[in-house]
Amino acid sequence: MSLDIIFEDNYIICVNKPNNILVHHAHHSRNVAEENSLLQLILEEKGIKVYPIHRLDRKTSGIILLAKETQYVSKFQELFTNNLIQKTYFGIVRGFSPETKTIDSPVKGRDAKVHKDALTFLKTLEQITLEIPVKPYDSSRYSLIELLPKTGRMHQLRVHTNKISHPLIGDPKYGDKNHNMMFEENFTCKNMFLHAGKLEFQHPFTNDKMLLKAVFPKDWSILFQKFSWKNPLD
Repeated sequence: MSLDIIFEDNYIICVNKPNNILVHHAHHSRNVAEENSLLQLILEEKGIKVYPIHRLDRKTSGIILLAKETQYVSKFQELFTNNLIQKTYFGIVRGFSPETKTIDSPVKGRDAKVHKDALTFLKTLEQITLEIPVKPYDSSRYSLIELLPKTGRMHQLRVHTNKISHPLIGDPKYGDKNHNMMFEENFTCKNMFLHAGKLEFQHPFTNDKMLLKAVFPKDWSILFQKFSWKNPLD
C-alpha cells in the first residue's frame, strides 16, 4: 500500500492512517507480528525511522503525527498535554444522537483498573432513517457526528459514544453487532466508522499555524453519496 502523506517538514511527518493498521507493534498486539505496522511502512517507503507523537487505535482511520527525531517528540506532546492542539474526529453512530452533547465520564486507563476523567464534545451533523429492519425495529436510524475530545484516554470516543447509547458503527468491542452486520450486508462496510479528520495547532518549532486534514476512507465517501450527506471535510 502507498502512504497518504498529508504534511511533511524537517520535524514531523503527518500521515492519513488507514483502518486496521497498527501504528507500531507492541507486546499486547497478539498474532499480528507478520503485518506491517505504520512505522514499518514509512521506513519502507520513505527510508526514515519515525516516532509517534500521539496514539490512534488500530481500527481508527485518519491523522497521526510522527516525529523525525526522538528529541522533537516532547515539544509536540506538550501541545496535547496543555490542550493546545484541537483534534476533530468524525463518527457514524446508531440512532439519532443529540444536537450537541458534553460527555463528561471517566474512562478506564491503559491498565484497565483506574478510571480517569475524560471529556468529549459531540455535535450531530447529519441524520438518516433507513427502511432496513434491524432487530427489534422495522427501520434503522443513524447519525453523522463530530467529536472534539478534550482528553486523550484509551478508547475514549468509542466508550463515550456507547455511554450515551449511540455506539459507533463497525466497533467490534463497544458497538451493536446487529447494526454492524447490517452495514456489512447492505453496504459491504466492515470498518469502524471513526475517523481522525483534522488537527489544528501552532507548530512548536516554526510557529506556523497548522490546519491539517485527512480525507475520509472510501467507504465513508460511498455512504455520504448514498445518504446524501455533506462531507464535513470539503
